[in-house]
Amino acid sequence: MNRMWRQVYAMAVAPLVMASAAACGGGTGGGDADGKTTLRVIVNISPNLTQAYWNKLFDRYEKAHPDVTVKLELTGTISANAKLTQDLAAGDPPDIAQQITPSAENVDLFADLTDQAWTKDVPLADEYAIDGKRYMVGVGEQIQSLVFYNKAAFAKAGLDAARIKTLDQFTDAMKKLKKAGYTPLQTAGQWVTGSQFSMMADAGVLTENPDWTAERNEGEGSFADSGYLRYLERYRSWIDSGYLDKSALGLTYADGQTAFLDGKSAMYIMGSYFVPAADAAKKSDEVGVFTMPTDGAYPSGQFGNIASPYVVVNKSRHKAEAIDFVRWLVTDPEAIESQLAADGNLRQGFSYPVSSLGTEVQAILDKAPSILVKAGNRQPVDGFSSELNTQIQSLYTGSSAEDVAKGLDKWWNSQS
Repeated sequence: MNRMWRQVYAMAVAPLVMASAAACGGGTGGGDADGKTTLRVIVNISPNLTQAYWNKLFDRYEKAHPDVTVKLELTGTISANAKLTQDLAAGDPPDIAQQITPSAENVDLFADLTDQAWTKDVPLADEYAIDGKRYMVGVGEQIQSLVFYNKAAFAKAGLDAARIKTLDQFTDAMKKLKKAGYTPLQTAGQWVTGSQFSMMADAGVLTENPDWTAERNEGEGSFADSGYLRYLERYRSWIDSGYLDKSALGLTYADGQTAFLDGKSAMYIMGSYFVPAADAAKKSDEVGVFTMPTDGAYPSGQFGNIASPYVVVNKSRHKAEAIDFVRWLVTDPEAIESQLAADGNLRQGFSYPVSSLGTEVQAILDKAPSILVKAGNRQPVDGFSSELNTQIQSLYTGSSAEDVAKGLDKWWNSQS
């Protein structure tokens, strides 16, 4: 399931054009000419979340609310963010948008939901709050500091995944897996390299100091003088030892995933959204999972993000009805299960029928001491994910850990 590009790079969407707010018309209530209310909803269409899926989900709400019609707004080849920007600029505001993350720069475009009591109980609402106010609510969570492993490879190498809790133990496991004839750790090119590093390093560094990114945004600290340097050194040592295949940079995300599922590699750092891919390949029972080892606390917090988030557009002509529909989407048990299952997402304390591998991932989420979210004042400088990816890939071509740490600091400082 090729979601990671959207989640890692597109999650920090470009700020909406603020001038568009001035072009928006409309009020905040009332029905349409026929006495019914039509809610226009922008969503992202994906292989899992198809137009047919959304219409079926919306039909459930309409049956219980006969005076409301939910109209799916298709985005075509553009993102939900771009579609919303176009509509606002045209003075034709939609009511609800999915997969758009408010920021301090565009927050006035979205309804403040803080006074809605139900919002305090939805996943990660406070983590994504801006100045203490909730503008976005979501159905579930994705967690990403996970290590999936080939059970047969571990058995051949004489390894017990439950005993791997530190980076030293993780490194020793890779040594044994290589000796057993496996590529110890699967990676790939495109965006995968930098994202896997984040899944690994953020679990350790941000568990130790959840405000590290916020402090870096304020000019405090540096990559070169932090725990990130230790993780960069560790990662470079894995490359030098042959635990990561240098030629893997030529692989696409899908190629790397397939290589792991085909048993060519023993471990794969990836998010919870990998589970549906293993299920589809009928490999779930052959794959296990454990939380990312660190050089600090174990288990660490899980680097993750909100899943299926929604915002109500401030210029919606049916704001009250839109808020009620969003409430249903993120609090109704059947609606929650439908959306979680469709895209392989999770919700702490909420279970639904999943594969054996999905059950293991759910258990990790339920036991996680925290979900480490890069949002609000903890959101990195725009473009950081791409720069990190470039810098991590340079480790494969000769850069040292110190070079990369200094490069990240230089780039970050140049953006402010």
